[in-house]
Amino acid sequence: MENRIKECQLDLFADRTSVRSMRANQLRLWFASMAYVLLCALRRIGLAHTRFARASCGSIRLKLLKIAALVRISVRRIKLAMASGCPCRREFQTAHARLSAAAA
Repeated sequence: MENRIKECQLDLFADRTSVRSMRANQLRLWFASMAYVLLCALRRIGLAHTRFARASCGSIRLKLLKIAALVRISVRRIKLAMASGCPCRREFQTAHARLSAAAA
């Protein structure tokens, strides 16, 4: 449990509560908590049986979420064009397929 608290503080920047008002600090902690819940769900549903199944939030954020892609937005859909040399392309595709199937 201590490792999860440390992970939330360091990887999701939950320790930065340096604003004067209490409401702003509380909102920042809520956002960090929601980000942690979303990343745990991504790890549990989308990344099961991949090399990121037991990865920390920082690793998932760095290797899967902070990637360069060309975004094309039309009236009906959003298309992401990733580079063919993306090292984690298979895991990204697997997570996308599993999350899409879980949402349907």
